[in-house]
Amino acid sequence: MDDFLSLRIVIDTNIVFEGLTKKGSAAGLIVDAWLAGLLDVYVSNALAYEYMDVLSRKLSEKRWQKIVLVLGGLLAKTEFIDIYFSWRPSSPDPGDEHVIDCAMNAGAVVLTSNVRDFRLAKESLGLQVMNPVEFLNYLALELE
Repeated sequence: MDDFLSLRIVIDTNIVFEGLTKKGSAAGLIVDAWLAGLLDVYVSNALAYEYMDVLSRKLSEKRWQKIVLVLGGLLAKTEFIDIYFSWRPSSPDPGDEHVIDCAMNAGAVVLTSNVRDFRLAKESLGLQVMNPVEFLNYLALELE
């Protein structure tokens, strides 16, 4: 992938949802960079299915029909990772377990708006977690 960083990332569903629905937000800028092929994004099958499930349930049918094409473009610019090991339970939210598994198997940083849900994984597994603004600040420093 022709990315401008060497940082591997896993993007939580909340960032994908916000990024696709709120252009110009921090999450929107991350999704735009992802769509442009500038980020080294990793996803597991479970995470890709979650993206599809959440977006299809939360968006109107008309909006979903437009966004599903963009989501397909995003997924085409990701590296799918096999999950060989699982670290459970590592989050108070069972839905976040597959995000943790994907990031740990990929050696990646998690981008999420719900940093507190990943606190146990940070402490016990050494998982790196950033919120969207922290990640954009990191990018700005890398580009200097």
